[in-house]
Amino acid sequence: MEEAKRGTPPDRPVRVYADGIFDVFHSGHARALMQAKCLFPNTHLIVGVCSDDLTHKYKGFTVMNEDERYDAIRHCRYVDEVVRNAPWTLSPEFLARHRIDFVAHDDIPYSSAGSDDVYKHIKEAGMFAPTQRTEGISTSDIITRIVRDYDVYVRRNLQRGYTAKELNVSFINEKKYHLQERVDKVKRKVRDVEEKSKEFVQKVEEKSIDLIQKWEEKSREFIGNFLQMFGPEGALKHMLKEGKGRMLQAISPRQSPNSSPTREERSPSPTFRLPFFTKTSPPPSPPPHHSGARGYLISEDDDEDDDEN
Repeated sequence: MEEAKRGTPPDRPVRVYADGIFDVFHSGHARALMQAKCLFPNTHLIVGVCSDDLTHKYKGFTVMNEDERYDAIRHCRYVDEVVRNAPWTLSPEFLARHRIDFVAHDDIPYSSAGSDDVYKHIKEAGMFAPTQRTEGISTSDIITRIVRDYDVYVRRNLQRGYTAKELNVSFINEKKYHLQERVDKVKRKVRDVEEKSKEFVQKVEEKSIDLIQKWEEKSREFIGNFLQMFGPEGALKHMLKEGKGRMLQAISPRQSPNSSPTREERSPSPTFRLPFFTKTSPPPSPPPHHSGARGYLISEDDDEDDDEN
């Protein structure tokens, strides 16, 4: 319903036109085209890019040439169609030829080509769709950064292999930039050495503190062990006391007993037996021998009889 009130066609995409120089294509350009693409649910975005001759005439010299700028816009995902060599001001014939329904641009009056606002007649026709600029980023801002840090970028490109002639730098300035680069290298080396020296000193300090702490711990342990051994109540004193007591006990004479032990207390004397008082069993008799003569057997009874006779 809103599209019908604004005169948008219901049976085809709304054709929105956005134009510009788009030099050094950046995020600000992409955001503006994104807003133009999102003006309607179904939008066909046409982007017009002005040529080098027209741009140099009305705005100034560009960093990128027209072919580079055409190609940059063609690769933007929001763009459906690119118009090369676009006009500086939009005529009714141009709008009709491209069947443009709306023109998208920021709302700030754009004074150029003898006009206070080149989009004034578009606004009066009700075909203007405003977009918002992205603060902090523009082609002029980028060029200002490069000009401000000119020496830095010249030295950068010399280091990357560009010649002084390609950079439009004189012979004297080329030598000056090379000398500055050498000086900066020396400064960086000195800075690196200072940082490494600081790190070394810090490590030495940390190591010293660690050694001191360990020394203190070992010292306390040594002193404790020394006192435990040689202190007033140390182990050495107890050892000397024990040794002294044992020595005195060894050299002092034993006291004789006050009374002689009783008979019961006396130890029994050993018993001695003489061998001739001991009755032993007689040796075994030899077996009888049978010979030619008659033998006699002598018994113990016979021996006793003989002794009696």
